[in-house]
Amino acid sequence: FGQWYGVELSAENKKQLWVPAGFGHAFLVLSDSVDFLYKTTDYYHPESERSILWSDSEIGIGWPFAYGAEPRLSEKDASASALASAEVYD
Repeated sequence: FGQWYGVELSAENKKQLWVPAGFGHAFLVLSDSVDFLYKTTDYYHPESERSILWSDSEIGIGWPFAYGAEPRLSEKDASASALASAEVYD
């Protein structure tokens, strides 16, 4: 809990990443465009969706973007809370 793992996915390396149900996940696009597809185990349920701040220092994700660059975030992601104050499930 509170740890991160990262892997680069590309058309060239043909890798996929499985994220178990209930785990947080995020992605950063490193190219001009991307097709990102989810394969899910159930229907989308917006009421169950939660967001954790992408730059939370407690998690310390090593995002691979250029020094000083700031990502473009959705409104939901920009207003996300830190892990310490996030709602968790037992």
